[in-house]
Amino acid sequence: MPLNELGELRPSQLIYTFGIGALLDLPNTSGLILGLDDWDTRYCTEITEDRLLGAIQRKLGAQVKQLYLPPISFDDDHRDPAAPAVGIPVALFPRWLRCPLCDTLATIESGIFRLVQDQWRPDRTRYVHQTCGRSGGTNPPTGLPVRFLLACREGHLTDFPWVEYVHNGRVPCKPARLTLREYGASGDASDIIVKCLECNEDRRMGDAFDRDRFQIGCSGHHPHLRTVDTAGCPEEARTILLGSSNSWFPLVMSALSLPPNAEDKLTLLIEENWKDLKDIPSFDVARYATAPSRMPAFAAFSAEQIWAAIEVRQRGGDQAGQEGSDLKIPEWNLLTKHQLPAGTKDFRITRAPAPTGFEALFEPTILLERLREVRALLAFTRIESKGDFADADYVDDDRQTALSRQPPTWLPASEVRGEGIFLRLKEDALQAWEQRPEVRQLEQEFLQAHKSWRRLRKQQPPEGGFPAIRYVLLHSLSHVLMRQIVLECGYTAASVRERLYVRTPGQDNGPMAGILIYTAASDSEGTLGGLVHLGQPGTLGRQLSQGLEAIRICASDPLCADHAPQGEGRTVHGACCHACLFAPETSCEKGNRFLDRSALIATFAGKGVEFFNGL
Repeated sequence: MPLNELGELRPSQLIYTFGIGALLDLPNTSGLILGLDDWDTRYCTEITEDRLLGAIQRKLGAQVKQLYLPPISFDDDHRDPAAPAVGIPVALFPRWLRCPLCDTLATIESGIFRLVQDQWRPDRTRYVHQTCGRSGGTNPPTGLPVRFLLACREGHLTDFPWVEYVHNGRVPCKPARLTLREYGASGDASDIIVKCLECNEDRRMGDAFDRDRFQIGCSGHHPHLRTVDTAGCPEEARTILLGSSNSWFPLVMSALSLPPNAEDKLTLLIEENWKDLKDIPSFDVARYATAPSRMPAFAAFSAEQIWAAIEVRQRGGDQAGQEGSDLKIPEWNLLTKHQLPAGTKDFRITRAPAPTGFEALFEPTILLERLREVRALLAFTRIESKGDFADADYVDDDRQTALSRQPPTWLPASEVRGEGIFLRLKEDALQAWEQRPEVRQLEQEFLQAHKSWRRLRKQQPPEGGFPAIRYVLLHSLSHVLMRQIVLECGYTAASVRERLYVRTPGQDNGPMAGILIYTAASDSEGTLGGLVHLGQPGTLGRQLSQGLEAIRICASDPLCADHAPQGEGRTVHGACCHACLFAPETSCEKGNRFLDRSALIATFAGKGVEFFNGL
């Protein structure tokens, strides 16, 4: 397709919703975000976060050198026809279109549909059926993308084989003239019939979702890379719908920006301005760039001092992110230090007393008045999610699709700023709860459900990655607080996120039992101060009490309360549902798994495992 602006996306959407390899529903057509090989990085802005970059290099290789914010075009750029094309490359997909008037079904390459572009109104770019017999020729109808595709668990995606499907094993017509007609108003697949006008063969689309009636091998096609796996694909292709939620799952890694382990002001200033200072090659350039007229913050230091600090930072940058495989360990150590670190423009925290009424169960609250989070897209999967939404480092199999044909040298990323509340449970109270026989029984039930979940998805070993019962407790408590904060502050549910710090006493760097609830956005929504205000002891105690009381009875009880974390491996949660604990996918680290409100408070089921048994 010729270069033409088709719409707009936010940078965060290119990480979590419409990333590389994802299908994008445009006003008059459908597109596929192309791989990194087709991106023009000249208009990308680099994001600096050494801890995250080091973790990515350990996972993908040392060739990854940079994190880039997706290219941004300004309002006055696309109005100039001579301005360069700035944006994310998109290819039209699927390649089959249907005329809504005469039901003609054909590919773009067939010539039946013609591209019509609107330079000044890019959202009106469309394909039209110029020769439609029912339009009268004055107003040709828009060709709409068909909503049936093929995908497999290896991440491949391809057009639906319409010609082969309608002939159902018989020799297909060449050429074949197809129609796709809907009968009834329900839109159900069984009411949609594809027909070949050459031989009058037809077939209902309901068969496409019946594994007994329609089976087809995967072609190994990666349309976002324009490649086909020559070795073939052992997986069976499955019929999916255009825009279905299982067509794309991102594998994202994120990290909070932490202040340097230093107390002197110069080191902190160097870290805050490292994005502008990291490429300075010599003392003379440093003296010019950090002159008081350009960087007033360095006016109290000599050029020699500044250059020496830059050299130290440049030497230390090569070893950045090598402290360990878990990005959360340095964050936990900083948030639980007795002496709080000095604040920077990206990280500023204070301490407040424990929530009123919960002093026996919680340590003092940490209020993050300012935080910065950097998120990077590493890969993606289709059909089923293979990892946690926030922790791509824990994905334990190879079923993930790359973003480029060659090992990537950079990755798309986004940075957000906001505020948060960090809560920590007292370890003695938590361990006393974990030793109760009823709690141990609940843990075994979650373990069996976890094994079944992994076996169903062919992940080995089945018991790998089980987070222990304290994770269920903290995760459920986090969702209670997020839902309560949304009601109190007025934030949207998707703008509040969780970050859990959980390790048992026997694990390395354990024990951990902390919850960070924060709001972060690229605009000002996450910096209004409302979330930090809720961290005051009286207010937070009231929010905890109200949140716990709200989940005592669910609108879906008694079915919700009686739900046990076991079964056929399709879910890994206990007493919870959309009416009481579930959160948006972008807010939850575990995809709404490992949740159970009975671990927090007594329910109708009367399991006797509640942690807050005094309420």
